[in-house]
Amino acid sequence: MADTVNGACDAKFAALKEEFARNFEERGESGASVCVSVNGETVVDLWGGVADPATGDAWQENTVSIVFSCTKAAVALCAHILVDRGELELHAPVAKYWPEFAKNGKENTTVQMMLNHESALPALREPVKKGGFYDWDYMIKRLEDEEAFWEPGTRNGYHMVNFGWTVGELVRRVSGKSLGQFFADEVAGPAGADFWIGLPDDVSPHIAPIIAYEPKPDDIPSDFTKRLLTKPDSIQALSFTNNGGWHPNDPAAHKAEIGGAGGISNARGQVAMYTPLACNDGSLVSVDRLHAMSMVSTATQQDATLLVPTRFASGFMKSMDNRGQRVGRRESAIIGERAFGHVGAGGHIGFADPECGMAFSYTMTQMGQGLLMNERGQSLIDAAYRALGYRTNAPGAWIR
Repeated sequence: MADTVNGACDAKFAALKEEFARNFEERGESGASVCVSVNGETVVDLWGGVADPATGDAWQENTVSIVFSCTKAAVALCAHILVDRGELELHAPVAKYWPEFAKNGKENTTVQMMLNHESALPALREPVKKGGFYDWDYMIKRLEDEEAFWEPGTRNGYHMVNFGWTVGELVRRVSGKSLGQFFADEVAGPAGADFWIGLPDDVSPHIAPIIAYEPKPDDIPSDFTKRLLTKPDSIQALSFTNNGGWHPNDPAAHKAEIGGAGGISNARGQVAMYTPLACNDGSLVSVDRLHAMSMVSTATQQDATLLVPTRFASGFMKSMDNRGQRVGRRESAIIGERAFGHVGAGGHIGFADPECGMAFSYTMTQMGQGLLMNERGQSLIDAAYRALGYRTNAPGAWIR
């Protein structure tokens, strides 16, 4: 363990450190970080492994990587800050702030629907131009012109990357700042978080490249994956592959403000963002707004995109325990009942749990199978909750 894992860990969380080491020894981890704070105090701050297999560079204390959809939580938090200030109204029509959006079946879409993945734009039907994800104005125009996939508000379907532009454009229109600048000024800066949505020209962190998951012969594909591979015109395929050639290791992608999947951070950076929320200290949002942010606002037995049961707060994921579902629908992310946050493709996660004052994050470069959690990250979450005296005899979430 000493040769692989670096950093500090409170003795109470020794089992978590052991699981982190097991990830490298037994579960195919390459480079990763995990961080936990409780009541504002950092109790776990670990990192280890190789940041770049091509060079052999070690994962250092300040190494960061793309955290994929964990970025959505940062975008949602920006929106809630504006709601808290009375500048953005959840139940107002999107057209109040973004008139050009209100066409092609999207006229009655509300801000809340956008945060709930109910705004009926989980994908784009026509091909995205080469480099389109790096062009904010182009993506906004595409979303304005796109026809709704269903009547907004009647169902939810995970807005894979589009969430960052739909909600992010509301942040831009209301605040007058780009999404990345607003996040830097109002969240990352005040929280002291190494977390960027669009890397500034004067910042050059040590970015570890993402390693794609290589399917194994004994893998059991999810319903999402089956649809992705067999129906090129499906929501699943369009939301995942119609991306204009976007690649997470492309330096141009690091510069672009891709709020649905392009944030750059590590576990410490995400915990810095979540700690004020876990402590409910009022520094980012008011106590009342945080309470509202943590409540389930939409849930379904079959998400139109992911094809599994999902539960969301307003822009955040809640605990999703699908282990009892049939094969193909078992992807899960199990956290505390009051916790809220977001996963990132391949197994990243960050969340706050105000019930126990815990902020948690795990990031890595070697992607796992699927879009929710796998054994590497879930084992760390489980160890953290056990250290705090939680148990799992109720389905769906950790409880005391």
